[in-house]
Amino acid sequence: QVQLVESGGGLVQPGGSLRLSCAASGRIFSIYAMGWYRQAPGKQRELVALISSAGSTNYGDSVKGRFTISRDNAKNTVYLQTNSPKPEDTAVYYCNAVVRAPPDWSPRDQWGQGTQVTVSS
Repeated sequence: QVQLVESGGGLVQPGGSLRLSCAASGRIFSIYAMGWYRQAPGKQRELVALISSAGSTNYGDSVKGRFTISRDNAKNTVYLQTNSPKPEDTAVYYCNAVVRAPPDWSPRDQWGQGTQVTVSS
């Protein structure tokens, strides 16, 4: 029922900028927190950033000060941006949202399929 679709991934250069978008679609009752996670080959998935429905944010230590998460509630969309990408940011980035959707009343996690981000000169 619910889909999260990421866009904006690809090859970026150090010194460039990166902006990812994730839009939720389908029959959705409510969207609570939204966020981004990433996973590099051979490494565990880690939190990048979270944002609540009210706009409170939480960042992983590896990106704090470099990444910004934001959301547009009218568009059911969450964004992730950095103007300081590093090679260490290379990973598959996954969008996440806590949603209420049929057939459930209780909030549950919904995940996007992921988008590859490669930071290289």
